[in-house]
Formats: sequence, structure tokens, C-alpha cells
Amino acid sequence: MNLETKWLEDFVALANTRSFSASARQRHVTQPAFSRRIRSLEQAVGATLVDRSTTPVGLTPEGQLFLVTARNLVEQLSECLGHLRGLAMANEALDIVAAHSLALAFYPRWISRLQQGVGELPTRLVAMNVGDAIHVLREGNCDLMLGYHDPYATMQLDAEVFPSFSIGKAMMIPVCVADEAGRPRFPLEGEAAIPFLAYTQGAFLGRSVRMLLKNDPTRLRLKTVYETAMAEGLKGMALQGVGMAWIPDFCIRDELADGRLVRAGDTVWDIPLEVRLYRCALVHKPGVERLWRQMTRLPSDFLRA
Repeated sequence: MNLETKWLEDFVALANTRSFSASARQRHVTQPAFSRRIRSLEQAVGATLVDRSTTPVGLTPEGQLFLVTARNLVEQLSECLGHLRGLAMANEALDIVAAHSLALAFYPRWISRLQQGVGELPTRLVAMNVGDAIHVLREGNCDLMLGYHDPYATMQLDAEVFPSFSIGKAMMIPVCVADEAGRPRFPLEGEAAIPFLAYTQGAFLGRSVRMLLKNDPTRLRLKTVYETAMAEGLKGMALQGVGMAWIPDFCIRDELADGRLVRAGDTVWDIPLEVRLYRCALVHKPGVERLWRQMTRLPSDFLRA
């Protein structure tokens, strides 16, 4: 038998509220995610614990029997962890998921700036691709998501369910190494073929590049020599002189400043980006609610990196 502690806590909450929606709010997850966790518990114990045919919901005889054990386990574990951690719930770190490029190059500068406005803010950051980050946010398995705003609405995040703050503006810039004369080795202007360092299919930044090139004949000169979902991976290959890539400017500030990378084209080839901080309005975690209220009162310069 493989039981997760959170399933037991979910079951105890449901037994107390007799409501899936109320229990989901109490457990800081969306109702669909909460329902799936209760079904996972039932599958693990091999019995139907909840009578869903009544309103409010009730417990089956097996559920009433299992409730005694679940409550004892949850109470004992909670008491033990309270002694071990000695931390108040109010100071619990916020779980943030972020796109790889934002986690590495954007987040440290932004969180440092934000803490000047809201004070100490314990966080746990996990980097992943944008699609996975959206899935984690929708499932209620993180508190906040740091991602790019999608002007083409391919991410399909309802603004009412997933409110957001705009926290940064950036540009994706076409870059490569310079030749002996200091000019781009792989310029977008001209007729020569260009070794292209591309984002993999499905990568959010890759969609932005494809939209730029969609109706431009220059795309026919781009010969893909390397693909990855991560901007930092493209930067590493560009620094080795392998080819040209579009990379967010906050990832390459130092490399542009010291000449290790140069523009492969002028500003007409730049792609604007907007960075946003998202939350799920269906999840009511005190730390997130408090941060959101604080951010609404801060001047915009504290919100932006």
C-alpha cells in the first residue's frame, strides 16, 4: 500500500466539511485536483470511502472506520513535525515554478527587488518548461508561477481564474559571436545561409521566434544546427560560435557588454516579451493572499526587476 500524507489530510478535511469545494479551499488546491487526490486514496486502500450520492457528501461504513485511523495519523504526524520544524505556518516558504530562462537570469534580480518592498520572503523555486509550469499551476501544486505573457493566447490562462502581475519587460535579440572585424559572424542581412540555434517544438520562446519569421523570406536561409528548450543552452552554443539564436536580453547582458556576443541584426528583428507573476484565484493560501495584497500597494518599480 502506497499512501501519501496529503491524501489522509484531504480525507480528514472532507470528513469535517462534507463538501469537496470547501475542503479544496481549506487545502489550498483546486476542486478537480482535490477530487483526484480523494480517488487516489480510495484506490490505495482498496475501498470506497466517500458516498458522493448525497448532499452534503457522507462517508461509507468503510470511510467511517478509516477516518479514526486517518485522524490519529494526521494528528500524530502534525504534532511531531511541529516540534521538529518549530516554524510558524505564516513563515512557510512559497513554492514558485518558473520558466528555465526566468529562473536562472531573471528571478534573482526580481526577488531581491521585491523584498525591498515586502520584506523577507522565503521562497522555493523550481525551474521547468512553460507548459509544465502551467500544468503545475492549474493543478494547485505551486503557489505562484513566473512566466511569459502570451499575446497569442496559446497558453489559455483565464485571467479571472489566474490573475497576474506584470513584473518585467524584455526583448529577445538575435545574437552570435563576432568575426575578426567585430561584425556578426552570422548576420541576418545578406544572402548567405545562417546556422540556426533553435528552440525545440513546443517551447514558448520558440513560438515567438516562429511568429516573427512566419512571413519573412529570411526563414529560408536559417539552417537548424542545434535545438533545445532552454535559452541558456542556446547561449552556450552561440558563445562557442556554432550559430545564431534569439535570446532574451536579460540572459546576455554581460556577454553583449563585453563583446562576447553581438547583434546579428538591428532592432527590427527584436521580439518583445512581457514577464508576469501568476497565481490561481481558486487557491486561498494565507501567504499568497498576503503577498498579493502587498503587491497591489507597491509602486510599479518595486514589482519589476
